[in-house]
Amino acid sequence: MGWVPAGADYEVSVDRGKVVARTAQGKALKSLPKALREHEAVIGLRQLVEWLRRHETTCRAEAERWMTRSLPVPSAVITQLWADETWRALLHDAVIVPVSAGGVWESGAAGLLRDAAAAEGLGVVDLDGESVRLTADTVAIPHPVLLPDLDDLREFAADLGVEQSLVQLFREVWSKPPGEAEQRQELRRYAGARFKELRHVQSRATSAGYRVQGGTAVCRVWEDGRTIVASVWIGDGDPSVETEIYELTFTDAGGQTVATGEVPPVAWSEGMRMAATLHAGRVVEEQA
Repeated sequence: MGWVPAGADYEVSVDRGKVVARTAQGKALKSLPKALREHEAVIGLRQLVEWLRRHETTCRAEAERWMTRSLPVPSAVITQLWADETWRALLHDAVIVPVSAGGVWESGAAGLLRDAAAAEGLGVVDLDGESVRLTADTVAIPHPVLLPDLDDLREFAADLGVEQSLVQLFREVWSKPPGEAEQRQELRRYAGARFKELRHVQSRATSAGYRVQGGTAVCRVWEDGRTIVASVWIGDGDPSVETEIYELTFTDAGGQTVATGEVPPVAWSEGMRMAATLHAGRVVEEQA
């Protein structure tokens, strides 16, 4: 970013999300001079920094929504967003899959997104390491649990030194076991973790992006045309009391229980991810 005059003696700019200053002669200053803290140029840059932070948060939430829902995204939308530096940083190296006119995923053509241009289409690096262009009208940004070649893609990305801003390839995933008994066992895997204070697990849930409704941590996933709600009871009442988390459960949007065999893969994985996140913050060992 360029430098903005701040009076006769200083210039200010933004570096890594922070307002910085230098003298009019170009000497960088370690801190912002007191005389500049309320200068209109500094106030304007602070407002810009705050707006950029909100913008990044909004873009990340939307990109993650695309991924968890795994719904087709028009290629034209990605092309338009590519001009935005924040969006470009989020989408760069995301795995995308072309979607046919009939809605079928062409998983064999999956690749790491590297470029987007209206005339040429979306530029990706495929699993063979080749740079190719996708011309499909829509693409999906799949949740990793839906990628049939996830292990190969992870290995390929690691070899290339890929660091995704959107946590996709290296997002923790849980595949649902085939048998009901194993499924029930998985739902109980993280139950019983105890916390010295209820507020600790409440804070952990909200800081990880989960809603806390009453005494329950909630993760809502839209999948296969309906909302699946993953829930873990974490406790209610006095926030200073000790608490214990219960097993993971799944319901529909109306609160009706969804049988384990009917829970779709993304909802299962994201529900298990929430339960594991809560469990990892325990400070009192589970009782024998």
